[in-house]
Amino acid sequence: MTQKQTIIGRITQLAKANINALLDRAEDPERMLDQLVRDYTNSIAEAEEAVAQTIANVRMAEADLRTDQEAAEEWGRKAAAALRKAEEMRAQGDTAGAEKFENLAKVALGRQITYENNVKAAQPAIEQQNATVEQLKSGLTQMKVKLEELKAKRGTLVARARSVEAQGKVQDAMRSIDIMDPTSELSRFEERIRKEEALVQGRAEAAATSLEDAFDELEDDSDSAEIEARLAALRQQAQQG
Repeated sequence: MTQKQTIIGRITQLAKANINALLDRAEDPERMLDQLVRDYTNSIAEAEEAVAQTIANVRMAEADLRTDQEAAEEWGRKAAAALRKAEEMRAQGDTAGAEKFENLAKVALGRQITYENNVKAAQPAIEQQNATVEQLKSGLTQMKVKLEELKAKRGTLVARARSVEAQGKVQDAMRSIDIMDPTSELSRFEERIRKEEALVQGRAEAAATSLEDAFDELEDDSDSAEIEARLAALRQQAQQG
């Protein structure tokens, strides 16, 4: 199998590839798309080189064909001229001269036949090469279309993956600040603040209770002093009476 046939086979295989089916079976679609993009890019480069080489060969063969066609026509003209000269000399009675130019006409006709055979042999090969060029061009065009499709799919797939990742991060962040969720960071922070507030309130109440008790004791002492004072006044009145 020639290199061109190998390239044509690869082009045909890649051009007919069902990208969606490949992606459905892939464990990592993004990685597979990257690999397909590389495969298509490399194959396109090889195909372009193969097309260029084939076209160059065809153009050279076509140039050779035109040269052979022109040579066949030229030798045909030479054969006709030599035959006319032979007829003229035979009419003049110069048999030897007539045979000489007749032989030249035969040689020219032999050369003409050779070049005509070259043309007949070259034409099918050139047609086949032109068909190969068209096949390569067609496959190359399909592959370029597929490559653009792959790039578009990759961009879309990556965008979707990043969107899903971003949505997941947002949802995680939202869950972390959900005050109704007892496991969320904000909920735990709020609970700690409530405990601290309650502790401060408890300390304040404890301090206030101690102060009230002190005033109560002071008030109790004031009552006792008043009682003693009144008792002393009553004793004094009793003594005077």
